[in-house]
Amino acid sequence: MNLTTFRRHLYIAGGWLSLALGFVGLFLPLLPTTPFVLLAALCFSRGSERLYLWLLAQPTFGPLIQDWQQHGVIRLRVKCVTTLVMVLLLSYPIAYGPIPLWAKGAMVLVGVSVLGFIWSRPSRSS
Repeated sequence: MNLTTFRRHLYIAGGWLSLALGFVGLFLPLLPTTPFVLLAALCFSRGSERLYLWLLAQPTFGPLIQDWQQHGVIRLRVKCVTTLVMVLLLSYPIAYGPIPLWAKGAMVLVGVSVLGFIWSRPSRSS
């Protein structure tokens, strides 16, 4: 196997791993979906045009990727849903969970950082 083929396979593997982490992020509030889906798109674009086009054609992720690539946009609906889900899923363990105080602080810091990034992006193209 030559170096070009190895890189292509590495990008494809990275794309699948990123997509899997993005999927898991749909259910875990501290694992953000959007950056992993965007990373998957980048990896697939460099490793396999077929997989890249497949990802763009997905009704859930395709528009998100295209908005980001063309305009650096995260749609307002995505921001609102993300915020609601993160707040709901983090509130109970932070308030009532048998978690060390430093871990609760880390959860708040990560959550605020992720939401800060998301809300710093435009909601529509200018």
